[in-house]
Amino acid sequence: MKLATVRTSEGTRAVKAEGDGLIDLGSTDVGAFLAHADWRDRAADATGPVRPAEGADFAPVVPRPSKVVCVGLNYRNHILEMGRDLPSHPTLFAKFADSLIGAGDDIVRPGETAEFDWEAELTVVIGAQVRRASTAEAERAIAGFTVLNDVTCRDWQFRTREWLQGKAWDSTTPVGPYVVTPDELPGGVRPALDVKLTVDGEQMQSDTTGDLLFDPVALVEYVSTIVRLNPGDLIATGTPGGVGHARDPKRYLLGGETVVTEIQGIGRLVNRVVKDA
Repeated sequence: MKLATVRTSEGTRAVKAEGDGLIDLGSTDVGAFLAHADWRDRAADATGPVRPAEGADFAPVVPRPSKVVCVGLNYRNHILEMGRDLPSHPTLFAKFADSLIGAGDDIVRPGETAEFDWEAELTVVIGAQVRRASTAEAERAIAGFTVLNDVTCRDWQFRTREWLQGKAWDSTTPVGPYVVTPDELPGGVRPALDVKLTVDGEQMQSDTTGDLLFDPVALVEYVSTIVRLNPGDLIATGTPGGVGHARDPKRYLLGGETVVTEIQGIGRLVNRVVKDA
């Protein structure tokens, strides 16, 4: 099934995609919906009301996750293009809810950066609270997957060895439009999906999630060892090769571009880059 959070005149609503329509799930957003232990049954049984999917205003698929954990250097080809060795353990950093925007929202380019870059990422959405998960527990805790663009201020990222200051800027990170449950994807909780990103129609990234060094289940195991994962939490699994910073010459987003981030079977983000007012 495919779940989303849409904006309405009455506020945000959690919905399920059904054909060309969206069925209201009776919760304010996907994060609140996943907090129900029986969310799968509730979604399967939902029958209405229905609103058209065409023209829907998608909010961040989980507007206020308790945590957004991101993984750096997790595609073999991206690690090599950045001139680094393959890591023994996942490289983790965080984002915050204020960084997140919807699937069609504008990406706000901060005036403080000259090196604004793109990163297409498969993202895990957690569907059950879990801590120190075994492999089986990690598999069960994955509600599904969504699309995220980990837009990055490279000049700020590399000011220090810690990356947070380049990754957590306000209103820069589109996520959505849908959470797709593993049963609908080839590979299930370890999906093998095409990942693509274009800037103004020019292909910048193209790879498959089969190139991931640490797969989604392994990441849930690892992250949950450190911190409790709650329903609606996000784990962005890293980006493939083709980022602007690794190109020769380097390429960055200046403002005015349209960035399309797409993952097979899940959906696409279409975002225009605008300069911060």
